[in-house]
Amino acid sequence: MVFRKLPGVSASGMGLRLSQKFVFLLFLSGLVTLCFGALFFLPDSVRLKRIFLSKTETQPVTVGSGSENDAREAHPKRAKEQERPRAVASAKGETSTKLKSLSRPPAGSHEATAARAPEDRTLPRSRTESASQRATSAARGAAAAPDTFSYRRFKGCLLKPPLGSDSGKPGDPATTERREKVKEMMKFAWDNYKLYAWGKNELRPLTRNGHVGNMFGGLRGASIIDSLDTLYIMGLMDEYNDAKEWVKSSLDLNSNGEASLFEVNIRYVGGLLSAYYLTGEEVRLIDAFCFVTACLCGTSVVLSLPVLCCSCCSGTSWSWGWASAGSSILAEFGTLHLEFIHLTELSSNPIYTEKVMNIRKVLNKIEKPHGLYPNFLSPVSGNWVQHHVSIGGLGDSFYEYLIKSYLMSDKTDDDAKMMYYSALEAIEANLVQKSPSGLTYMAEWRGGILDHKMGHLACFSGGMIGIGADDGAPDKRQHYLDLAAEITHTCHESYTRSATKLGPEAFRFDAGAEATATRLSDRYYILRPEVIESYMYMWRLTHDPKYREWGWEAVEALEEHCRVESGFSGIRDVYTMTVGHDNMQQSFFLSETLKYLYLLFSDDDLLPLEDWVFNTEAHPLPVVRKSCLQDEATQDKTLAE
Repeated sequence: MVFRKLPGVSASGMGLRLSQKFVFLLFLSGLVTLCFGALFFLPDSVRLKRIFLSKTETQPVTVGSGSENDAREAHPKRAKEQERPRAVASAKGETSTKLKSLSRPPAGSHEATAARAPEDRTLPRSRTESASQRATSAARGAAAAPDTFSYRRFKGCLLKPPLGSDSGKPGDPATTERREKVKEMMKFAWDNYKLYAWGKNELRPLTRNGHVGNMFGGLRGASIIDSLDTLYIMGLMDEYNDAKEWVKSSLDLNSNGEASLFEVNIRYVGGLLSAYYLTGEEVRLIDAFCFVTACLCGTSVVLSLPVLCCSCCSGTSWSWGWASAGSSILAEFGTLHLEFIHLTELSSNPIYTEKVMNIRKVLNKIEKPHGLYPNFLSPVSGNWVQHHVSIGGLGDSFYEYLIKSYLMSDKTDDDAKMMYYSALEAIEANLVQKSPSGLTYMAEWRGGILDHKMGHLACFSGGMIGIGADDGAPDKRQHYLDLAAEITHTCHESYTRSATKLGPEAFRFDAGAEATATRLSDRYYILRPEVIESYMYMWRLTHDPKYREWGWEAVEALEEHCRVESGFSGIRDVYTMTVGHDNMQQSFFLSETLKYLYLLFSDDDLLPLEDWVFNTEAHPLPVVRKSCLQDEATQDKTLAE
């Protein structure tokens, strides 16, 4: 290298000064790298970010706006709002503190103690206080306004009593006997869970111990939360009260593990919401608000899509590592709407509704190949990552929540209706197929190439298409009901063609096979509910007795092959009578499979479909009749004056 010689400076002297500068710059760059590495990559980086990035030493906290930085992440497109003074955040905090009174906690209880001193909600919080702790403090500190939502007001908007005239007891003795058998199965499953796995997420019936797993990020009691409404509608009140007491005393939603927002939402939030709506008892529901609020701080900076995983103690968030290119999954970010609408209804905090409505805005702007919604979406670029479309796993409950959002809105959510029927048209045009023997099935679509496989998870679609048939175009209503019946029939065939009369995880329609698993990896059954779910809906819609007969076939198969000495277990191969058990009693077996069987053998006035919509974990949520709720609120206010 040739250096230009400066006047009055020797070459050797200039070289020495350059070396010193180089060493100094090297040291400085290393220091900067170390600092930024500590800021963004250490495990406790969220706290460090608050230290270095916060404008003030301490900040007041409100529900749904964990910090100013969190609020900016949650609403990146609202540039004007971000420039407003902190007074705007305080005003928003006043709105969020109108957390509605769910039911007054007993005097002296933990909830009652926490509900006192509402002024605490505006006290400054330490920089190192966790997102979950801040959200919990704000929610618990919220004072109940006298004109807020009440259980009595909600009940006044139901068309029928939730449990019917006689708890849905059927008129004929044979059906009553079958219903009692399902109730006995639930009690047997519950008693063994309580005996061997109490407080854990699920029961391992062969080894007689509990299973926690990593899906819920350290949260416990999934089987308890999932069972609350099932126990209640079955009239198992001693068991229900045991579950309720555990939730009150032992449920801890302050987890810093890697929790799936999707799974926690449909199981924990959905389970607590349905228990409240059925009983009027606020069983740790405020904690569910806090969990979701803390998770909402994790959003895509570009799209504001809720993330798939979050740690609510640290406020950090991420997507599944196995998801294609770090993408968000359609069935996960698309399966929040029902619960989030009710969170807004109960709290008067619009953040929950804003989040799910933002998802719709994003999806409506994106070009959809052949009108289809692929399973993977980049939360950064806003583009589909792969053109893989499935009505089964990865896509299923997105479509389910579209039609159920419309029904739950008392048929006023026209955007959900439009999205659902447009998607259904694309599905029919591209995915619905007929086998050589005439079986109708839903294939998967991979970049324009059909994979003639249908998963057990996709068998929910018979019920979904059925409940949406009556609100389709007049000339298509009967067609949709027929399509629902055909798909349900195909899924029943996947059961009858196995030795155990239980269906495989996936079945194919190629190489001469029809409704049969051709791969060893698809031959297992893990107590899944989707086929029985469609039986229940199709019975309610048609009252064709074959659906009850098919349901009873499933009961007999479960009793013969899945019932073991200490609970129920999935099996590894449905095509052999010498079954091998997987040693897992899934929580959704208690929440969905047995509940749908019980409803199948009950009268239609037990959780009537005019009043109730089931979330994807079978937790019933009431139809939101806005005009009725407003009228009830006006009457309450008039009486109070």
